[in-house]
Amino acid sequence: MQFKYLKHDLYRYFYPNNDVSELSCLKKVDTIIFTQAIWATVVYRFRRWVIYECRISIIRGLLKPVGSILHLFVEITTGIHIRPEIDIGPGLYIGHFGNIFLGGDMKIGKFCNISQENTVGFAGRGSKRGLPTIGDFVHIGPGAKIIGKITIGNHVAIGANAVVTKDLPENAVAGGVPAKIINFNSSRDFIEFNESKSKEFL
Repeated sequence: MQFKYLKHDLYRYFYPNNDVSELSCLKKVDTIIFTQAIWATVVYRFRRWVIYECRISIIRGLLKPVGSILHLFVEITTGIHIRPEIDIGPGLYIGHFGNIFLGGDMKIGKFCNISQENTVGFAGRGSKRGLPTIGDFVHIGPGAKIIGKITIGNHVAIGANAVVTKDLPENAVAGGVPAKIINFNSSRDFIEFNESKSKEFL
């Protein structure tokens, strides 16, 4: 499943509004080599496959340390930390590398945008202590933080440097510290992909 998801992750870096078949093989390879966010995504998908999907114990045992080394390399070179415990749907897009922390046993939906300097992780007190759950087609702007046991609905857009500590309903656009709902114009202007190529996940 993770390698199937990876196909859709990569697609979001290859001309989201065009047909990937129009791109040359050289152009695709160039994009993969020189896009640090892709390195982090590939390593995340690999580690998650090894830990949760590989059924051959010997292979799993051999590949776990390889995944850990790759993760460390990616973290040092790109500043992106993605734990394999996170359940991330297909079509993940990381716009820019640097200071990105996605940690813990949480869920991020399909076709979501992660930006530089994002933190999505454990925090909170009492009933809100825990990890976020993020829906589908969510755009998280640069510098935004999403923390605590909260739920972010589908098609939500979170503005730059926002700090989100409370639930956000579907289609909400939120910003500020602490984040407040500005309108319900959704994330439709931020999430780009070719719908005809992704029907099975919609």
